[in-house]
Amino acid sequence: MVGARRTVYHRSPKTITEGQGGTLVRSKWTWPLIAALALVVALGAASCGGGNDNESSSGNTTSSSASDHSDVLAALVSDIGKFNDRSFNQSQLEGLNQAKSELGVQTDPKQSNQVSDYIPNLTSAVRKHADIVISAGFLLADATNKIANKFPDTHFAITDYSVSVPPFKKNPNVEGLTYAANESGCLVGNLAANMVKKQGGKQVIGAVGGIKIPPVDIWIAGYKFCAKLANPKIKVLVGYSQDFVAADKCKTVAQNQISQGAQVLFQVAGGCGLGTLSAADAAGIWGIGVDKDQYNDAKRVLTSGVKRVDTGVFDTVKQVADGKFKGGTDLNFDLANGGMDVGKINPAVPQDLIDKMNKLKQDIIDGKVKPPASLG
Repeated sequence: MVGARRTVYHRSPKTITEGQGGTLVRSKWTWPLIAALALVVALGAASCGGGNDNESSSGNTTSSSASDHSDVLAALVSDIGKFNDRSFNQSQLEGLNQAKSELGVQTDPKQSNQVSDYIPNLTSAVRKHADIVISAGFLLADATNKIANKFPDTHFAITDYSVSVPPFKKNPNVEGLTYAANESGCLVGNLAANMVKKQGGKQVIGAVGGIKIPPVDIWIAGYKFCAKLANPKIKVLVGYSQDFVAADKCKTVAQNQISQGAQVLFQVAGGCGLGTLSAADAAGIWGIGVDKDQYNDAKRVLTSGVKRVDTGVFDTVKQVADGKFKGGTDLNFDLANGGMDVGKINPAVPQDLIDKMNKLKQDIIDGKVKPPASLG
């Protein structure tokens, strides 16, 4: 009986049921008296169950909530952009960390430094008995499909890819996380074109992509379409660094567009795109961030096209924790459900341009404006 009570009486009441640290109490009290005291405390807590003034009860509720899913392991495998890109991968890592803090799940982030790391990282996550393995992007599609087929009892999800598109065949253990980036691209394109129109001078803007893949082009397609919708005279320059990491490569593409008269540059290249924002700063023109709100990553950021990949990761982990994973289907994120948006807007932007962008946002949500998802 004494052994069974040990974890109760040697800890402070606030942490009795949390299984955390405490100070062992050694005194002249007899075991029966201490056991009786513990019983009184327990009965008192039970009688106050509906109140919120009991510190121990409040603390235990929080702890219980945070540990409800401690038996769930969620893994996230980055693409070659790495978790420190201050954009696409970092945002997904933040979603994983949110799941850890709010859902109490265990997490296993795995950084890929090169393409050859994809399969080993995915396999390692499965070998650790991860309940959900999330691939952070389009570049991992082939590797994810291969490992998902090899381990059909493990849940997988992939950002920026539909499971109805090859190499996937609506695999029952894979969920796609898709984003209408053309919608947010449309908004920042509208703002860029209207800003240039208001400023006067050369009517030229640019977009600097990373690797030319659909998740990059969908941003640029919306940007270009809505820029021309707002300002038919605008010229939109498009270039690619073919890289998501090396900022100097994006900076070179950006400088080329600046030499052609670009007044606003939209970076769509993850960590590489920080070079685009840097080039815009140096030239005294405007830059636009991508994926995360990059307002603080440079001095002259007009706004950012925000893709809530953090929300996608969190929602997927929560599905698994709640036993509601839906393999063979896609989770879709857009302006209407808050999965896409724009970031902080620079104070230099006139209110009438903000109003125009907000009206366009509502028109997209209402289906009145439908920006293309690919470059023509």
